[in-house]
Amino acid sequence: MSKNPIGIFDSGIGGLTIAHAIKNKLPNESLIYFGDTKHLPYGEKSEQAIKDYSLKIAEFLKKNNCKAIIIACNSASSTAYYHIKKNINSIPIYNVIDPIVSFISKKYFNKKIGVIGTKATIQSGIYENKILEKNSSLSVASLETPLLAPMIEEGFFNQEISSTIIKNYLNDKKLDKIDILVLACTHYPLIQNEIISFYNKIDVIDSSKIIADYIHEELYKSKILNQANKAKFNFIISNFTESFSKSANVFFKENISLEENDIWK
Repeated sequence: MSKNPIGIFDSGIGGLTIAHAIKNKLPNESLIYFGDTKHLPYGEKSEQAIKDYSLKIAEFLKKNNCKAIIIACNSASSTAYYHIKKNINSIPIYNVIDPIVSFISKKYFNKKIGVIGTKATIQSGIYENKILEKNSSLSVASLETPLLAPMIEEGFFNQEISSTIIKNYLNDKKLDKIDILVLACTHYPLIQNEIISFYNKIDVIDSSKIIADYIHEELYKSKILNQANKAKFNFIISNFTESFSKSANVFFKENISLEENDIWK
């Protein structure tokens, strides 16, 4: 058992959906969350920039005594995961892609999987490659949806403007006849109901609960799961604005206070 906190980071505040699910699943675990609002969105950045930002944040979390780090960002998970593991090998590093791939490959057979996410995530081909490697009976159709994350960050969801943008993406022919849709961005759970209302009878995969279950299992196996501690929560962003502060409460589903810390200064 370890009383040290779990570190979680994202390019903005979308990863708070993961943080909230982990808080519910692992109520005794303290969390340090870092949202890199200074550099969002990562999905539009170069591969090298994403690696540099991600490693800097991971090093910051390690210095703050985190016992494990979760990359709660699909763009960073697809681009910087192995880069971080290579440079930080003293504590476990988890991404948000492998738990979803494992879940899908075990549950579904002979189905068409749709994947929507940022440019960085989709262009990496990581979901398609990993899913087909584990289950060749599946087919995968991936679609870049670059407007969705910044739209959600700015609070435009569950309204006419968001509905129009979502429908425009989901009408793309690449997603014709899909059986399952993977929301390959931690922002997307906030528009999950709008996405579900577009489809009839397909499974829409929300990663947050699956990832929380996975982290619980991994910490238990590693014997660092904290089962008897009063949890503390720190929420840090690299650039503070009032709009992000308000949106953070929506993402985390509870009122939280954000601390600004520009670790690049």
